Amino acid sequence: MPPKTRIPALPSFVNRKLYKTGQTRGADMKQIYQNRVSRNSTVLIPFSDWEECREPAPGEKYENGFIVLLQPSWYFETQDADGVLAKEGLELGVNALLYYQRRSDWNHYTNYGTGPLPNGKLFRPANARQGDLDGIYVARIHGTTATEGVAQLVHGFNETSSRGAGIRVYEYASNENLEHTRLQLEALLWLCEDAVDALTDAGMDRKDAEARRILQLSNADAAGLLDLDRLEKIRMIDGEHRTVCPLCLIRIPAADYLKLTVQAEGREVEDLTTTEVSLFHIQELRVGKLEHRPYNLGWGHHFCNVVVKDAGLIPTLQWMKGVLDNNGDSWEAIAEVAESIEEGVGD
Repeated sequence: MPPKTRIPALPSFVNRKLYKTGQTRGADMKQIYQNRVSRNSTVLIPFSDWEECREPAPGEKYENGFIVLLQPSWYFETQDADGVLAKEGLELGVNALLYYQRRSDWNHYTNYGTGPLPNGKLFRPANARQGDLDGIYVARIHGTTATEGVAQLVHGFNETSSRGAGIRVYEYASNENLEHTRLQLEALLWLCEDAVDALTDAGMDRKDAEARRILQLSNADAAGLLDLDRLEKIRMIDGEHRTVCPLCLIRIPAADYLKLTVQAEGREVEDLTTTEVSLFHIQELRVGKLEHRPYNLGWGHHFCNVVVKDAGLIPTLQWMKGVLDNNGDSWEAIAEVAESIEEGVGD
């Protein structure tokens, strides 16, 4: 068997940018979620979403398990709640937890102290993500300034070694999808017309950059990830097969992958890591349909991504059309608006 062709390494900044596309969004201690971990981590599923989220795809399992989150009011007010859960393959303290978000629930449904519930389970916070969860509840309740001395409650998964119970279910992706999306995203980088020059300027040897471009485009094609007609149809590339922003359809220079965003004067942040180009979901992430997958992830301008947010590309375009209709769909009309504002606001 012939040895595999060595793939020259990317500059560390670019390699880290690709790696981070497989991580979840940030979260702090006030939230139940883990902060920037792999998208194939343990998922958290609200019981109300259990039916549509019990499997990531038909016949598949979550690679690192799941935890179903139960409203305390539902659990304690439902007759034979444990039996209802058992019919769904769920058990408190094994793959389900009580999730306290409201202080009223905490005040009404925590009269067990550290003693056992009627089912014999001890009322204590959980700290493990799979198997025996080492407890039956987790709490994230904000403090309040209205009542002196009422502090926030952060119980369960609050230690350094187990911070956060899991990830948002709609952010999940299998390890295979993570590998495929990274390869496809790198292929889109190489389809930028200045890719070799930009990566050379970033520290790669030019011959290495040219070799990696050929190899990774070939690997993407072999994996079924370089269907150019399909990529154009979903607005990731243009008719000349160059990478574009899915919202504004302007070509993206590879140099912008390395360029930090321009900061507003007086609002500069010292540790800024946001670049002019960021990950862009064509169809937005939403519960019940996993969208972190090939042919749904492209690259877009940071500003365009901020505009789209979680609304999705098509709803954003529809909203933008309405904005233009209200303001006059021409440069002349916009110039008139600018002149009117200038006169109204004054010096």
